[in-house]
Amino acid sequence: MNNKIKIITDNGCDFETKWLEEHNVHTLKFGLIIDDVEYEGDTNNSMSTDEFYKMLENGALPKTNQITPFIARKHMEPFLKEGYDILYLSFSSGLSGSFGSVKIATMGLNDDYPNQKIRVVDTLCASLGQGLLIEYVVRFVENGCTLDEAANYAEELKLKIRHEFTVNDLFHLKRGGRVSTTSAIFGSLLSIKPILHVNDEGKLIPIKKVRGRKSAIRKIFDMFVEHNDINDDDPIFVSHANCLEDVQKLVDMIKSIKPLNRIYINFIGPIIGAHAGQGTIALFYKGKTRMEF
Repeated sequence: MNNKIKIITDNGCDFETKWLEEHNVHTLKFGLIIDDVEYEGDTNNSMSTDEFYKMLENGALPKTNQITPFIARKHMEPFLKEGYDILYLSFSSGLSGSFGSVKIATMGLNDDYPNQKIRVVDTLCASLGQGLLIEYVVRFVENGCTLDEAANYAEELKLKIRHEFTVNDLFHLKRGGRVSTTSAIFGSLLSIKPILHVNDEGKLIPIKKVRGRKSAIRKIFDMFVEHNDINDDDPIFVSHANCLEDVQKLVDMIKSIKPLNRIYINFIGPIIGAHAGQGTIALFYKGKTRMEF
């Protein structure tokens, strides 16, 4: 990677830590609160994905804390001192206020480090949609570019990163205000499975409803068939909330028509999982636009 550009992101991207570290991407962490105990964030309380989902199974109701301006500055300033320019790829502003916090931190840092540049990109992405954008941008930077070229590339690409989700438990959407209590109750009784996506404002919204888990997985695949705009060297990302068997069904469908593409699978981490719940499946890939259904 160009040693004058430091890419920074947050753990809302659900990308494996090892890959990010190998490509010199620095990661800030949202805080996670369960039973009045704070994990992640800038605490020393880490939590594995397995631990998190076991706590969900036992009825835990987690909450998340956004990244503050103080924390953002604390993490960015050391790289500016080392002479790096910074490209910050933020979790969607439509789902968190952390983008605003980073922008506030940047204003002070610009004054204190006038010889360095900071570009903050609101990815309008979440989970491995954000992760997929990060991979594209990292590869772009590794091939050699300026900070502005990298930021402009991210801005041009971000609204082509499609996010298609289905959830297994409507009550998690009810907690987040996505569906009403009545819809959650009757939807669960009738085995209604919503298909959701992240729109051009970076917000998670329902777009379709189907009956049953198999139909939901099939609908996500059908949308991929219709709307993908990928070549053989474009990656496809899939995340899941502790339901690998169902994910494998979706992956097998995709491989049947895209046998040459790399498909990366990872867990939905605690930050996204706190809002999505167990059984969520999400597919991310490059399309011509997000807004076609």
